[in-house]
Amino acid sequence: MTTIRDLELRHLVALDAVATHGTFARAADVLGYTQSAVSQQIAALERTVDAKVFDRPGGPRSVELTPFGEVLLERGRDLLRRVDALGHELDRFREGHLGHLTVGTFQSISSTVLPVIVGRFREMSPDVSIQLFETDADEALNDQLMSGETEVAFVVGDVAEGLESRHLLTDPFVLIARPGQFPAGVVPIADLAREPMIGQRENSCQLLNEAGLRASGHEPNYVFRSNDNGTVSAMVRAGMGVAVMPLLCTEPEDPRTSLHDLDPVIPGRNVSIAWRSGRTLSPAAEAFIDITSEVCAATSATADLATVG
Repeated sequence: MTTIRDLELRHLVALDAVATHGTFARAADVLGYTQSAVSQQIAALERTVDAKVFDRPGGPRSVELTPFGEVLLERGRDLLRRVDALGHELDRFREGHLGHLTVGTFQSISSTVLPVIVGRFREMSPDVSIQLFETDADEALNDQLMSGETEVAFVVGDVAEGLESRHLLTDPFVLIARPGQFPAGVVPIADLAREPMIGQRENSCQLLNEAGLRASGHEPNYVFRSNDNGTVSAMVRAGMGVAVMPLLCTEPEDPRTSLHDLDPVIPGRNVSIAWRSGRTLSPAAEAFIDITSEVCAATSATADLATVG
């Protein structure tokens, strides 16, 4: 009975070499083995499949495949091609050029630095598919990481237990107002006392924002809330009020709004990229983290403060 599961790839490699080159000696030269080593491989193959694979005429004449050997060689070559293809794919995976990557992210990252990161990553690894899990809920991002549904995620503040992270940037809070509503430059938080405010619903950034305002003695008067950054800016443009937001949540190039630093400064939000502790990251994920660090270091939010009025 053929015990095909005991067949080894090296047996098929020897079979292919002998069949291709006609003699054990020439096959040995190509494979870099001794002739006796090739003979041993073929003998082991024949024992494993319980059949002769070559007729051996002796002397300088080439060996000939038996009918069984012909079938085995055809199927064996197909298997070797598959193994070679597997090896190529594994090499590409090790290099970070193949695979699938799910990234957790939130609104302001998705609309600012993420396009640059993904663009650079795609230049390096166009065959890695990227899927985003987008939410402004910190707990949801942490849960996705812990469950393994996302491999890496952008997070704000301290990372949850069971996660590791790399700090990317500190995103400062700025005031969004209509042009000319305040003099150019820094605006004292005390000057907001009579201003209605546009805020977000409860999330980590809003909590940091409100804590900073209250620590400066200002109790914000919110007249509208939305977790959509564009909606917050639109309400400011419409004259509904002013807003205090992380710089990455704003549109510095929009001439219909004016950005100002605040006095005293509200401590900025720390943005990191995180992954689950103890989990072996895919090469694609490791490359994504490295590219993310480079992009954020080069385009740190603080470098954009020159645009703040």
